[in-house]
Amino acid sequence: MIVVTTPTGQIGRQVLDRLLDAPDRTPAGIRVIVRDPARLSPRVRAHVEVVQGSHADPAVLTKACADADSVFWLVPPTPGADSVEGHFRAFTAPLCEEIGRGRIRRVVAVSTLGRGVAENAGQISASLAADEAIAATGVHYRALCAPFLMENLLGQVASIRDAGMFHLALTRDRVLRTCTTGDIAATAAGLLLDDTWTGQEDVPVVGPDDLSPEGMAQVASEVLERTIRVQQTGTADYKAMAMRYGASEAWAQGLADMVQALNEQGCYGIDAPSTPESAPTDFRRWCHDVLVPAVRA
Repeated sequence: MIVVTTPTGQIGRQVLDRLLDAPDRTPAGIRVIVRDPARLSPRVRAHVEVVQGSHADPAVLTKACADADSVFWLVPPTPGADSVEGHFRAFTAPLCEEIGRGRIRRVVAVSTLGRGVAENAGQISASLAADEAIAATGVHYRALCAPFLMENLLGQVASIRDAGMFHLALTRDRVLRTCTTGDIAATAAGLLLDDTWTGQEDVPVVGPDDLSPEGMAQVASEVLERTIRVQQTGTADYKAMAMRYGASEAWAQGLADMVQALNEQGCYGIDAPSTPESAPTDFRRWCHDVLVPAVRA
């Protein structure tokens, strides 16, 4: 049995689709944990078992993990959380308890680059601490270590379309490693369908580009056939903007700490090598396939 968390989320939904499409899909089946089953597609509801609730709820997780072999794990971002570290702990502790009961053999989790580099890095530090807690249980574990998600730009489609601009709080002329959610999902699904791997490893999911934000703007300009510029946002302004959009002060401060660490420590920079085997999609292809349709919708 494979358990999938966040099955209606940006990454979890794609993981689930790939598992359902796989010709060698495990006969043991798929079970999902979801707050609102109505958000699942009819196809998904017809082919998976559904456990309603949050995977931070120990009772829900215990029910979902009965006879489970593998778990796809993702801590969902919750901008209203009172504490970044507390939010990650609230999800991770019940999972570690289930592993301790011997219910789960393998975990595939979405994590981040920055291990051994990031310090005081907000959500990055909290995610890496969650990795360490899971690994400490001794479970067979793969942490999918991703950099900046290209899909983050979709939140600025209106600005790209109407003003020819997107905003980032990251240094404009420094390489920013990126990847797509689709490549993360493909890597996760492949691991979930493989019952032969053991031990614990980080699996970097880093796209093939050596682009800075300015380079990304140039590629977007070429694909969209119009000038697109990038505006660097200051850390304080970034925090204030996050709070205007509903983030708690603690969550917004975590984001500010994260971008400051990215700018100063280079967690997503040129020192992180590309991994084409796990992240083959480049930024130009993503712009053609995803950004253009979004801008023209």
